[in-house]
Amino acid sequence: MGRIGVLDGAVIVVYFAGVTIFGALLGRRTRSTRDFFLAGQRFPAWLVAFSCVATTVGSYSFLKYSAAGYQYGVASSQTYLNDWFWMPLFLFGWLPIVYRSGVLSVPEYFRRRFDGRVGLAATAVLLLYLVGYIGINLFTMGTALQELFGFDLFTMAALVVALCMVYEMTGGQTSVILTDFVQGGLLLVAGLLVAALGVARLGGLSAFAAALPAGHLRPLPPFDHPAKFSFVGVFWQDAMAGGVAFYFMNQGMLMRFLSARSLRTGRAAAGLVLVVLMPLSAVAVSGAGWVGSALVRLGVMDAGVRPDDVFVTVATLLCGPGLLGLVMAALLAALMSTADTLINATSALLVNDVYRPWVAPGRDDAHYLRAARYTSLGAAAAGLALVPLYGSFGTIYEAHGAFTAAVTPPMAAAILLAFLWPRFNSAGALATLLGGTVLVLASIADPALVAPFSHRVAPAGYGFLRACFGLAVSGALGVGATLATRGRPLPDARAFTIRGLREHPRRPRAGSARRRPATLWLRDDIGPDLVLVPPAAMERLDLAPGDSVFVDDRRFWLGGLRSVRGRVAPWPDAPAADALGLAPAPAEEQRWREGRRVVLERLDR
Repeated sequence: MGRIGVLDGAVIVVYFAGVTIFGALLGRRTRSTRDFFLAGQRFPAWLVAFSCVATTVGSYSFLKYSAAGYQYGVASSQTYLNDWFWMPLFLFGWLPIVYRSGVLSVPEYFRRRFDGRVGLAATAVLLLYLVGYIGINLFTMGTALQELFGFDLFTMAALVVALCMVYEMTGGQTSVILTDFVQGGLLLVAGLLVAALGVARLGGLSAFAAALPAGHLRPLPPFDHPAKFSFVGVFWQDAMAGGVAFYFMNQGMLMRFLSARSLRTGRAAAGLVLVVLMPLSAVAVSGAGWVGSALVRLGVMDAGVRPDDVFVTVATLLCGPGLLGLVMAALLAALMSTADTLINATSALLVNDVYRPWVAPGRDDAHYLRAARYTSLGAAAAGLALVPLYGSFGTIYEAHGAFTAAVTPPMAAAILLAFLWPRFNSAGALATLLGGTVLVLASIADPALVAPFSHRVAPAGYGFLRACFGLAVSGALGVGATLATRGRPLPDARAFTIRGLREHPRRPRAGSARRRPATLWLRDDIGPDLVLVPPAAMERLDLAPGDSVFVDDRRFWLGGLRSVRGRVAPWPDAPAADALGLAPAPAEEQRWREGRRVVLERLDR
């Protein structure tokens, strides 16, 4: 049975069964496509942030970065610490634009910013990215399972996909976020635990540092060597192309932040991810590799171990029965938590940007909800079909790096030009997306095209430097085509650029409250989307009729599961100053009775 004993295998089976049942039960109240894709936009910052960790740390992360840490030392954390570079633009540019405009996907943004042709081109490029990303996660999981159990890679990948689909097809984004929250905590604990056990085995931090090979304490790799892990290669692939792809282009991450209850909440979640959770994740995913290199140098571990097997080998060496099963469950949890996000995102793209506008327009929402569940299954199958392709690369790090550098640059360049440069038009967008993709594919057939952008890195590193080539040629095509044409922007295109953010909606006055406790009253003479608020409370919260508000359960640990969004309506004859009126239907769905104490929150956009 490979390296897993009976007890460890039982822990993994119980974990998988628990997560699957947990996700399926939580998703039972999914009633609409908005619930399926955005989870009703109800979640607080802490829950969104921790679920983002599970999405960020894919199954490939533990194997990929442990392998890099084993070979190159602390510099393996460079990728996880690059996010600060783009975060200001994300927090104060991209996220406000998509949130305030109400777009649900990157192709919808392009369609409304430019036209339908650009939207279709963006859909094609983004589907290629998402399906390929699903495939590399499944390939990594198969690699780990082969090492652990000795079973067939493809068969085990298909089994885990089937488990993901049980709750993904049932609950959509709600199930994804809540299962990812659990799995995010587990994988952080497991990764940090393996690193801590290794340091303790070596005799403490000082002994650990002394046992590392020469150069392994360098925070960054050398500028232009080794070819497959140079500073400049990681910078262009991860910091530039990968950073834009992850925060601006990745439909799964975009939907995650849009599932927050407000723009302010989404920004807080992103800040928590950047400042606290990404540094912890960098240690969690690389720590086993750092420990492994020290153990090999001291003769405790076999020097012949493959880099991609380092995480499993170190965990097996350091963890006893039962604990090893928990750590391996975390590894597989990383697969599920990234794959379910990507599957949900691909389904959103197919339904909202292909099926709804082009194949079956004008149907009711229940029809599109069924379509979302079926397309989720199709997305999983397409990703599974790509698993054999990734097996042709030497390591998982190379496979993931080559994929990111080849697919993301045209879309990354198009997004940045679209929201930073109001003059950018549809001709430029098409040239960037389609022309850039053609040239990047041509560079795969003829790597000599990358040579002028190689920064002196040897040809073996061109797979990473292709990101620099792709960003440069895609951007140049877009700028050139825009300056050569006179395409007029759509009437509301300004709202989709950074200049449009100057036209803010009404802001609350300084000193106004954001939240207040209230007592629930049921009113059967109002609509299910209305929230009646006494005038004095409206004044205190600086609310106007029609403003969006959030009615939440007072138990914060529920994370917004028991909550209602609605529009404010004045209640002049309210029975009490702290009264809050709701229709019976939304209150009953949350199992609230009249007289219950709840919290009313103003939602600022």
